[in-house]
Formats: sequence, structure tokens, C-alpha cells
Amino acid sequence: MIDYLQSQKQEMIYLLETIVNIDSNSYDKDGVDQVGALLKDKFEEIGMHVKVHRQAEHGNHLEIKAERESEPKILIVAHMDTVFPKGEAEKRPFSIIGDKAYGPGVNDEKASHVQVLYAMKALKESGSPAIRNVHIIFNSDEEIGSVSSKALIEEAAAEKDYSLIVECGRPNDGVVTSRKGVGHFTMNVQGKSAHSGVEPEIGVSAIEELSHKLIRLQKLNDYDHGLTVNVGLIKGGTSVNTVPPHAEAEIDVRIKNKDQGMNVTKSINEIASEETVEGTRTELTGSISRPPMERTEGTGKLFKTIQETGKELGFPIHEVSTGGGSDAAFTASKGIPTIDGMGPIGEFSHSETEEYTDLNSLVDRTLLLAKTIERLSE
Repeated sequence: MIDYLQSQKQEMIYLLETIVNIDSNSYDKDGVDQVGALLKDKFEEIGMHVKVHRQAEHGNHLEIKAERESEPKILIVAHMDTVFPKGEAEKRPFSIIGDKAYGPGVNDEKASHVQVLYAMKALKESGSPAIRNVHIIFNSDEEIGSVSSKALIEEAAAEKDYSLIVECGRPNDGVVTSRKGVGHFTMNVQGKSAHSGVEPEIGVSAIEELSHKLIRLQKLNDYDHGLTVNVGLIKGGTSVNTVPPHAEAEIDVRIKNKDQGMNVTKSINEIASEETVEGTRTELTGSISRPPMERTEGTGKLFKTIQETGKELGFPIHEVSTGGGSDAAFTASKGIPTIDGMGPIGEFSHSETEEYTDLNSLVDRTLLLAKTIERLSE
């Protein structure tokens, strides 16, 4: 298998270049569908069955199995969308400097599409029956919360024994065994406008009310226990000489466990409901959209299997935790042993200049994925 993958490395890099040079922002349906159509053809070329889940607003999702009516026990998830706007690929196309590949979405996570395809090709080339034990979901909207693909992922996860999420691998052969949950809330305050010079006393400042709430929101942070509440965007008012009739804040929340999620949601609701400036009214929308991926006993056992597989291949696999969210949350929350960060190694996802994939890891991580699938299928 290693000899086969090494002989395919240049083809893998060429396919990576092709995919990176296709814009596929979450809201660029045509671009995401172009990536999906290319991948569909590639998997069908090796005899796998691809079902297209068509979407009206966002890109279509792909569901891939070796056999249409099979019931695999391993779920693999990768997303085809990126955070970069249309035109980014033309502005800074795929490039290689030394052993690193650069370009929009190369690390998050277009290298993973190549990895999954060639892991399947390696299993087929070696005659391994483990290829029939894999259920692959390529979704189109992970970067915006997997709004249309969450149900598909959870349905695919039913009755699975393992879930492998191929977000990028971490430097020095790291994989992810826990992730924070993610929430997004919007707090909209309504007041009453008035001329700030003529009759300010009849106005009710929405910005003043929001300011009181912002201080209370910041006090919810508990870094020592992994809870973060970040008011990242605020806006309000109509003009400098008008008492502001409205103000709005967008709030990012990261939680380490489910209890934190329930408690912080309750606290945010209380802050929204309690009025400091008389005459204001506050509307709160949002929720914890991704539950945390907590490290469980099952996850620990799965990690040990991957670590042992890596050791046999000469890769010293270690585990890490991260504050970023991913689709691993949806499978982990169903009690399925889940490991994330199984993709090729890279860093600086979402960066316009620094995001890269280590091309030395492309074959190594593909081999690790294929051999892990074999071991889990025994």
C-alpha cells in the first residue's frame, strides 16, 4: 500500500491543485458543486456509489459507499466549502514553496478530499475488503454551521461504530480527541430616537442599554474552565446627533461540556431579559449550534488504535484538544467514538497568506487513514 501511494503522490498533488483552484465559499453554490462533481467522478471511477443530496441554497452534499445497500461501520466526514470569497483562487492560486502547498482552503480542507479518495484507491488496489466498511459524507456548509448537512451526518452516524473526521492534522502528527462546542447569539436592543440637542430627554438610548449588557457578558468568561464568551461585533444608532433607537451585538460562545452550554445559555438569556435603561426592549436569538466533542472512554480506545497503527507505520501520533468547532460534534454527541484531525498536516486555516498543507504528510496521512480503516474493520 505504501509503494502504491508513493507512486501516486504527483497525481495527488495535481488533484489538490485542481480543487484548490476552484472557489468554493459556503455561499458559492456553483463553486462547491463544481468541486462536488469532480469528486463524484473520481469516486465513481474506482467503482464506488455516489448519492448526490441536492440543495437549493447551498452546495449539494455527497454520500459515498462501496456498495449502494451496504451498512458500513466507519463514518468519514469532510467538508467541501471554504471561508474564502469568489475570486480568491484567481488572486492567489495553488502554489508550492519547499514542501508546503499554499492556496485558499488547501488545509481546510481540500487536502482531505484527496486523502480520502486515495485511501479508498489504496484499499481497492490492495484488495482489502475494508473498503466496504466505509461511509463517506462530503458536505457543503460546515463553515456556516452545517445548517443543511447536520441531519444527513446524524442519519449517517446511526449504528456506526466509529467516526473519523478528516479536518487537518496537527503538527508533529497530532489528532484531535476533544473540541469545544460552539454557540452564536444575537442581542438586539430597541430604544427610542430623539434629537440629541433639542430634546434628548425624551429619547431612550439602545446603545446605553447594550453597553450595560456587554459588561455583564464579558464577565461570563471562565478561561480556566474552558468557557469563552466573545462579543465580536456591535452596531447601533442612526446618526451622531440622534439618541440611538437600536443597537445590536453578536456573541460567540465556546463551551467545554454540555453543562457549560446549558448554564451559559441561561445566563445570556437572563442578561437579555433584565432591563437597566427604562423603556428599552431586548430580543435575543441564537443557540449552541454545535455541541462539544468531549473525550470519552470510547474515544480514548479509538485513539489508542490509531496511535498503535501510527507506531507501526513510524508516525508518533499524539492527541490534542482545540477550541474550534467541527462536524465531529454531531457524531460525538450521539455517543459514537470520534477522532478528528485525521487529515493531512497543516496550519493557519482561514489565513489569507499563511494557510498551508505539508506535502510530506499527504501520503503518510493517507496511509494512516487506510490502515486505520483496515484495523477497525478486522
